Amino acid sequence: MIDLWLKEDLENIFSKNIVAVFIDEHTDAEFLLEILNKTFNVHRANSEIEELHVKYLIEKQQPSATKHVIYTNLAKGDLKYTREYCEVNGCLDIRHLENYIKGKVHKALNLNINLPKDELITAAKMSVGKDLTYWMDLSHKGASEIFDLEKELLPFIHDPVLFTKKYDDQLLTTFYQKINELLGQEYIVKPAQTLANEIVTKMFDGLACDDCDPVLEAVYVHWLNSKEHNGSFVKYLTNYLSQNATAITLNNNQDIWTINVNHPFKLIDVQWLKAIGKNINNKAILPNYLAKISQRNQSKQAQSLDITFWADIKVLLEFDDKDISYLSTREECIDFYTKHFFKLDTAIRNLYTEFLNNPEVLAPYQDYYKHFVDVFFDKWFKYIEGYQENQTGILQRIIDENSQKIAIIVGDGVAYELACEVSKKVSDNYKFTNDIIMADLPSLTVNNMSRIYMANGMVDKVQNKRETYLTKQNPNSDIDYVRLDEVNAEARSGQYLICTYKDIDDMGDKLNNKALKYFPESVEFFAQQITTLLKSGYQKVFLITDHGFVLTGMLTEADKITPTLDGQRYVAERYIRTVDKQQTATSFVEIKKQYEEFNYHYFSKTMNPFKTPSVYGFAHGGAAPQELITPYFCWEQTSESGGSLGANFDNKPDLKIVSGELYLLKIKADDSEDNIFELERKVYLVNFFEKKQISKSDVFTLKKGEVIAKEYTFDGYSEIEVQLLDALTKEQLDKAIVKKNNDRDLGGLF
Repeated sequence: MIDLWLKEDLENIFSKNIVAVFIDEHTDAEFLLEILNKTFNVHRANSEIEELHVKYLIEKQQPSATKHVIYTNLAKGDLKYTREYCEVNGCLDIRHLENYIKGKVHKALNLNINLPKDELITAAKMSVGKDLTYWMDLSHKGASEIFDLEKELLPFIHDPVLFTKKYDDQLLTTFYQKINELLGQEYIVKPAQTLANEIVTKMFDGLACDDCDPVLEAVYVHWLNSKEHNGSFVKYLTNYLSQNATAITLNNNQDIWTINVNHPFKLIDVQWLKAIGKNINNKAILPNYLAKISQRNQSKQAQSLDITFWADIKVLLEFDDKDISYLSTREECIDFYTKHFFKLDTAIRNLYTEFLNNPEVLAPYQDYYKHFVDVFFDKWFKYIEGYQENQTGILQRIIDENSQKIAIIVGDGVAYELACEVSKKVSDNYKFTNDIIMADLPSLTVNNMSRIYMANGMVDKVQNKRETYLTKQNPNSDIDYVRLDEVNAEARSGQYLICTYKDIDDMGDKLNNKALKYFPESVEFFAQQITTLLKSGYQKVFLITDHGFVLTGMLTEADKITPTLDGQRYVAERYIRTVDKQQTATSFVEIKKQYEEFNYHYFSKTMNPFKTPSVYGFAHGGAAPQELITPYFCWEQTSESGGSLGANFDNKPDLKIVSGELYLLKIKADDSEDNIFELERKVYLVNFFEKKQISKSDVFTLKKGEVIAKEYTFDGYSEIEVQLLDALTKEQLDKAIVKKNNDRDLGGLF
């Protein structure tokens, strides 16, 4: 604010003259010169020689519109060569800056401000760029308002050395004094980094005992939310914990729940988890924890620190299994899983990812989850008899039911709960349909992928042969096959696009539990590619998969099932194949199904694996709902996404045989009276040769009932597929094949 006051006083002089003298005998206002120099031409004149030089420079430029400020520390009576400017033009003489400030505040606000000289000048320096509210707060609240510590502490903590370059020594001294007052200690000159460390220690100490100073707690909140400064947080926290981790745990050992709910100490969260785990089956005590869990789960500070597992703990502890007892059919079990139980699978997967290397923490939660699994499996396997899959020929059914341009993602091992996580990441701007497909048994990639692609029920181990089968079944449909990571924003020629993605199953089979940390990346990738496809002209995007999976987590030898079946057999983690029917396998699910020399398949009625040489953790092949209930999700463009004015190529017969190097496209917009609201539509053309995009046109506008002619050259191609696309959604409005007549033009000789 003082910068504005000073400029106003100088402008009063400049209203009549172009030269003003600014006298500052005690140099208290020298800090304003840099600001004044942005508006005026400032000259220093603190000696006779400097006065003479300044006078020469100014008069040399006259006549000129430049406004000159002569700044001097000399008293008015001591001036010689510039005294004339004072007498003729007038001058701004500030002998005591503190009095100048008090006068301005009183005039502007009718308030008296009583601060010592040093603090008042410091306040003036801090007022630069601020408005009158700064002085109003200062007059009411005193010197504590000179620095807004909530704003100034964070950049100071983040980089103390850089911060010290921002202010002069006087300001820094006052700033350091205010910090020491906040910390409750005497002011002693010390390195800036040392003082920054003391601030952070005070902050963390306060959070650890829920007695944090409000200013420091506000700085803590701003710190975690700041993209500019949060990079230094981890460094400070790591340093603090290396010195205080044990003390934090011991200090809160008597009442661990008294700590500030927004604290940054994951080790305290672990202590909370252990405490809850010890009482997890105590229905009387458990509700007492839920309020704290909810608060911690909602803490934005905890989320900023990636402490997000409390949402999963909340799902586990709030799950009510009483409705399981009312399930009386397989259909009801499926419905219960897709509405309720799948959330437990997501929760335990996240907890496995976070704590699999910390069995002391994880064990009670795994046991709690597996109790619910056992209860639900009792019902599931009670009604498993007569199980029917509907996976066979699903790709063919999707193709038959959709005439528009669509994409189908065929995942490998994308469990229903994982697909639900994908759906949360895709924009709500698209219509979403959530349905399921029941996978075939055994839930294995070779078997189930064959079911998806081949409607004849045959099994083929080679993916390329499955795709060839589907293509032959649809001779009049144009189908493209790509890997999901090959998808981009470029339009493709085919009406149907089938994208494969095998990473989840591959990682699970190879890495088992270690693969869990990569699954969130796969979820993000799915959502990203689904969005890309929807923006690339596909009206619908489907997500299906061959099978799901179960996570066996931490196992003991007692958890593993030792099979006692007779005759020739093959034992896998989730199923057993035998040649002969077993008379004593009543505790297993039996499916009569031939595979190579085997005639029967047996499945465990639990999540526990059969004892095999394999590494346990991630598994499939069994009959658990997690393996058999698979996603049949669809995202669809809404009518609001683009235009609705129809358009088509009006001269397709002429394009079948074109003579010469040029071909003409006639594009006609719909003129139907049924569409009275859409008067125009922006479109463009894309050209393909052998399914590869070779060129595209600029965007142009079609108006209702209009026919537009566009002429192009073959550019060396003998046959081109031209697609007419909506410019916004890339929806395919029409397509045509243009063929060049390669017969030699004989010029009318015959």
